[in-house]
Amino acid sequence: MRRSLAVALTLLALPLSVQGQAGTQSGEGQVSLPIGTVGPGAALQDLQGNAVDLSTYVRGKPAIIEFWATWCEICETLQPQLDRIQAQHGQRINIVAVAVGVAQTPRRVERHLEEHDPGYAVLFDARGAAVRAYNATTTSIVVMLDAEGKVAYTGVGAEQDLVGAAQRLLGTE
Repeated sequence: MRRSLAVALTLLALPLSVQGQAGTQSGEGQVSLPIGTVGPGAALQDLQGNAVDLSTYVRGKPAIIEFWATWCEICETLQPQLDRIQAQHGQRINIVAVAVGVAQTPRRVERHLEEHDPGYAVLFDARGAAVRAYNATTTSIVVMLDAEGKVAYTGVGAEQDLVGAAQRLLGTE
Protein backbone atom coordinates (compact mmCIF):
# COMPACT_ATOMS: atom_id res chain seq x y z
CA MET A 1 0.00 0.00 0.00
CA ARG A 2 2.79 2.44 0.89
CA ARG A 3 4.59 1.74 -2.39
CA SER A 4 1.39 2.30 -4.41
CA LEU A 5 0.73 5.55 -2.58
CA ALA A 6 4.32 6.71 -3.14
CA VAL A 7 4.10 5.90 -6.87
CA ALA A 8 0.75 7.69 -7.13
CA LEU A 9 2.03 10.80 -5.35
CA THR A 10 5.17 10.86 -7.49
CA LEU A 11 3.15 10.55 -10.69
CA LEU A 12 0.78 13.30 -9.60
CA ALA A 13 3.59 15.72 -8.76
CA LEU A 14 5.93 15.09 -11.67
CA PRO A 15 3.69 16.09 -14.59
CA LEU A 16 3.69 19.63 -13.25
CA SER A 17 7.46 19.79 -12.91
CA VAL A 18 8.15 18.16 -16.28
CA GLN A 19 5.51 20.25 -18.02
CA GLY A 20 6.95 23.40 -16.50
CA GLN A 21 10.42 22.51 -17.78
CA ALA A 22 9.53 21.00 -21.12
CA GLY A 23 6.37 22.89 -22.03
CA THR A 24 5.28 21.39 -25.32
CA GLN A 25 8.79 20.36 -26.39
CA SER A 26 9.48 16.86 -27.59
CA GLY A 27 12.13 16.05 -24.98
CA GLU A 28 13.48 13.58 -27.52
CA GLY A 29 16.10 11.30 -25.98
CA GLN A 30 15.89 13.13 -22.64
CA VAL A 31 13.36 10.97 -20.79
CA SER A 32 12.83 7.37 -19.83
CA LEU A 33 15.58 4.86 -20.66
CA PRO A 34 18.81 5.59 -22.55
CA ILE A 35 18.82 4.88 -26.29
CA GLY A 36 20.15 1.36 -26.92
CA THR A 37 18.88 -0.03 -23.61
CA VAL A 38 16.85 -3.23 -23.84
CA GLY A 39 13.19 -2.47 -23.11
CA PRO A 40 12.21 -4.37 -19.96
CA GLY A 41 9.08 -6.36 -19.33
CA ALA A 42 6.64 -5.29 -16.63
CA ALA A 43 3.75 -6.98 -14.84
CA LEU A 44 0.52 -5.26 -15.92
CA GLN A 45 -3.16 -6.06 -16.34
CA ASP A 46 -5.41 -6.08 -19.34
CA LEU A 47 -8.63 -4.12 -18.86
CA GLN A 48 -10.42 -7.25 -17.65
CA GLY A 49 -7.96 -7.55 -14.77
CA ASN A 50 -5.93 -10.45 -16.16
CA ALA A 51 -2.21 -10.43 -15.44
CA VAL A 52 -0.07 -9.80 -18.54
CA ASP A 53 3.54 -8.90 -19.19
CA LEU A 54 4.36 -5.88 -21.32
CA SER A 55 7.10 -7.83 -23.10
CA THR A 56 4.53 -10.10 -24.79
CA TYR A 57 2.96 -7.04 -26.45
CA VAL A 58 6.19 -5.53 -27.75
CA ARG A 59 8.22 -8.49 -28.98
CA GLY A 60 8.67 -9.71 -32.53
CA LYS A 61 8.69 -6.36 -34.31
CA PRO A 62 9.32 -2.70 -33.54
CA ALA A 63 7.05 -1.26 -30.88
CA ILE A 64 5.70 2.02 -29.53
CA ILE A 65 4.80 2.34 -25.86
CA GLU A 66 2.88 5.41 -24.73
CA PHE A 67 2.44 6.17 -21.04
CA TRP A 68 -1.09 7.48 -21.09
CA ALA A 69 -4.10 8.57 -19.04
CA THR A 70 -7.70 9.43 -19.85
CA TRP A 71 -7.19 12.82 -18.17
CA CYS A 72 -3.95 13.67 -20.04
CA GLU A 73 -4.57 16.49 -22.53
CA ILE A 74 -1.14 16.05 -24.12
CA CYS A 75 -1.91 12.37 -24.69
CA GLU A 76 -5.09 13.46 -26.46
CA THR A 77 -3.00 15.76 -28.66
CA LEU A 78 -0.69 12.85 -29.58
CA GLN A 79 -3.58 10.49 -30.40
CA PRO A 80 -3.99 11.47 -34.08
CA GLN A 81 -0.33 10.64 -34.73
CA LEU A 82 -0.69 7.24 -33.08
CA ASP A 83 -3.90 6.64 -35.07
CA ARG A 84 -2.01 7.47 -38.27
CA ILE A 85 0.86 5.14 -37.38
CA GLN A 86 -1.61 2.37 -36.57
CA ALA A 87 -3.47 2.89 -39.86
CA GLN A 88 -0.34 3.06 -42.02
CA HIS A 89 2.03 0.68 -40.25
CA GLY A 90 -0.05 -1.39 -37.82
CA GLN A 91 1.02 -4.63 -39.49
CA ARG A 92 4.71 -3.76 -39.03
CA ILE A 93 4.74 -2.18 -35.58
CA ASN A 94 3.16 -2.96 -32.21
CA ILE A 95 1.59 -0.03 -30.38
CA VAL A 96 0.72 -0.31 -26.70
CA ALA A 97 -0.82 2.33 -24.49
CA VAL A 98 0.09 1.85 -20.84
CA ALA A 99 -2.66 3.45 -18.78
CA VAL A 100 -1.06 4.69 -15.58
CA GLY A 101 -2.90 3.80 -12.39
CA VAL A 102 -3.21 7.39 -11.14
CA ALA A 103 -6.68 8.97 -10.91
CA GLN A 104 -8.20 6.35 -13.20
CA THR A 105 -9.51 2.81 -13.09
CA PRO A 106 -9.73 0.10 -15.73
CA ARG A 107 -13.47 0.87 -16.01
CA ARG A 108 -12.77 4.56 -16.66
CA VAL A 109 -10.27 3.55 -19.35
CA GLU A 110 -12.84 1.19 -20.91
CA ARG A 111 -15.45 3.99 -21.00
CA HIS A 112 -12.93 6.26 -22.68
CA LEU A 113 -12.16 3.58 -25.27
CA GLU A 114 -15.88 3.22 -26.08
CA GLU A 115 -15.61 6.68 -27.66
CA HIS A 116 -12.28 6.07 -29.39
CA ASP A 117 -10.93 2.55 -29.85
CA PRO A 118 -7.41 3.02 -31.23
CA GLY A 119 -7.16 -0.54 -32.56
CA TYR A 120 -4.14 -1.44 -30.44
CA ALA A 121 -3.58 -2.82 -26.95
CA VAL A 122 -4.30 -0.72 -23.87
CA LEU A 123 -2.91 -2.16 -20.65
CA PHE A 124 -3.40 -0.96 -17.07
CA ASP A 125 -0.42 -0.27 -14.81
CA ALA A 126 -2.18 -0.50 -11.44
CA ARG A 127 1.00 -0.86 -9.40
CA GLY A 128 3.37 1.30 -11.42
CA ALA A 129 5.52 -1.61 -12.65
CA ALA A 130 5.93 -0.25 -16.19
CA VAL A 131 6.26 3.31 -14.91
CA ARG A 132 9.22 2.22 -12.77
CA ALA A 133 10.73 -0.11 -15.38
CA TYR A 134 10.70 2.61 -18.04
CA ASN A 135 11.36 5.53 -15.71
CA ALA A 136 8.20 7.16 -17.04
CA THR A 137 7.89 10.09 -14.65
CA THR A 138 4.86 11.60 -16.35
CA THR A 139 2.21 10.85 -18.96
CA SER A 140 2.79 11.57 -22.65
CA ILE A 141 6.15 9.79 -22.53
CA VAL A 142 6.60 7.67 -25.64
CA VAL A 143 9.25 4.97 -25.99
CA MET A 144 9.95 3.25 -29.30
CA LEU A 145 11.75 -0.08 -29.40
CA ASP A 146 13.49 -1.49 -32.46
CA ALA A 147 12.91 -5.05 -33.70
CA GLU A 148 15.56 -6.30 -31.24
CA GLY A 149 13.70 -4.73 -28.32
CA LYS A 150 16.20 -1.91 -27.78
CA VAL A 151 15.15 1.67 -27.08
CA ALA A 152 15.39 3.63 -30.33
CA TYR A 153 13.42 6.76 -29.36
CA THR A 154 12.09 8.45 -26.25
CA GLY A 155 10.13 11.68 -26.03
CA VAL A 156 7.65 13.61 -23.96
CA GLY A 157 5.10 16.31 -24.65
CA ALA A 158 2.77 17.47 -27.38
CA GLU A 159 5.43 18.46 -29.94
CA GLN A 160 6.78 14.96 -30.52
CA ASP A 161 6.98 13.91 -34.16
CA LEU A 162 5.84 10.34 -33.59
CA VAL A 163 5.04 9.72 -37.25
CA GLY A 164 8.57 10.76 -38.29
CA ALA A 165 10.16 8.74 -35.50
CA ALA A 166 8.11 5.66 -36.45
CA GLN A 167 9.05 6.07 -40.12
CA ARG A 168 12.75 6.28 -39.17
CA LEU A 169 12.33 3.21 -36.96
CA LEU A 170 10.72 1.28 -39.81
CA GLY A 171 13.11 2.62 -42.45
CA THR A 172 10.25 4.12 -44.51
CA GLU A 173 11.30 7.76 -44.26
